[in-house]
Amino acid sequence: MCATVVLGAQWGDEGKGKLVDILTADFDICARCAGGNNAGHTIVVPMGPEKVNKTFAFHLLPSGLVNPKCTGIIGNGVVVHVPSFFDELEALEKEGLDCTGRLFISDRAHLVFDFHQIVDGLKEIELGGSSIGTTKKGIGPAYSAKASRSGLRVHHLFDHDTFAVKFRKVVENRFKRYGYFEYDTEGEIKRYKALAERLRPYVLDSVVYIHKALSEGKKVLVEGANALMLDIDFGTYPFVTSSSTTIGGVCTGLGIPPKRVGTTIGVVKAYTTRVGGGPFPTEQLNDIGTHLQEVGREYGTTTGRRRRCGWLDLVVMKHSCLINGYDSLNLTKLDILDDLEEIKVAVKYLVDGKELPGFPADLEVLAKVDVVYVTLPGWKKSIAAAKTVDDLPENCKKYIGFIEEFLGVPIEWIGVGPGRESMVKKEGRLVQ
Repeated sequence: MCATVVLGAQWGDEGKGKLVDILTADFDICARCAGGNNAGHTIVVPMGPEKVNKTFAFHLLPSGLVNPKCTGIIGNGVVVHVPSFFDELEALEKEGLDCTGRLFISDRAHLVFDFHQIVDGLKEIELGGSSIGTTKKGIGPAYSAKASRSGLRVHHLFDHDTFAVKFRKVVENRFKRYGYFEYDTEGEIKRYKALAERLRPYVLDSVVYIHKALSEGKKVLVEGANALMLDIDFGTYPFVTSSSTTIGGVCTGLGIPPKRVGTTIGVVKAYTTRVGGGPFPTEQLNDIGTHLQEVGREYGTTTGRRRRCGWLDLVVMKHSCLINGYDSLNLTKLDILDDLEEIKVAVKYLVDGKELPGFPADLEVLAKVDVVYVTLPGWKKSIAAAKTVDDLPENCKKYIGFIEEFLGVPIEWIGVGPGRESMVKKEGRLVQ
């Protein structure tokens, strides 16, 4: 048995959680492989006998947990802020989601502490006008500690005396780097002694667990966090996250070899958004951008920040497809384009009149690009009630077909609204 993978194809916020929610109805395990509680997946689920819609916001926990038969795994590639883990778990349980006995954390996962969050803010201040616009959740500093081999992992919590010595040393080194900031080191050590015992039942060797599940024929779904254009290597560096958000991060973040990776689904929004700083070639600082923000309710699940909005960028998507090798795509929030007279799609970048062969690594080059668009007619009709592809207006189907033909990847799922039921499943490609 091979794992199925769902990955963000743009700058995040594509709606991965909704597809994961739908797919995990048929899966035994949903696993996170990267990131931390800087991720934000919103899922609308009918609950109770009256099937009243409830909205669940996932940050650190796998969003497949909304399905009661699915087990959630937080893999070794994830960085874990333990207090936030329990806060999120309690919030879900208050909303009626019982996760008892079906949520586990890798003993190899690195820990995020409150001092990482403080340092995250200090680093942003240090960068000044060049700030990246992080979520200030401490994710970057935690991954930095991991890379410099000074980080603490989940298993360190269970030898309290050794943990205390390591913790004091790490905090002292932060004071040397950033100057003294207010932080109760001894209070935190005491706090984590209690948290360790509370966390113990959730901790396991995730490598052994997942491989045993795969060998027994159980179905594993890997839920990517963030997205390709925020990847530490292939995104718009340095305006990126601190982890590998690509298909490669699935292997390193869960201990799954490439031959155990099966179908890979890319999630792409029908337009483009991003949060925080960094280049955005198709951004629309005009009425179109405002329309997409307001109609699309483009506010971050994690930060609450207003997302920047623009036209769909197929240069970005081509780059994304090359790296992640998607077998199919989920086109989300297509209904947000319902009222537009015409819709533009970016198809190439020019610099000094010459087409770039791909998405440039150099942001100085990216700042100079002239974006070439193709303009397609809108459909000026609500698609919210669509249940099949045949229910979609002709111009809507042409928009889908254009994307498929340009990328050479079939669109398998089409989002026409926020709810679980608002997803059209499509077989094969639409030929123009």
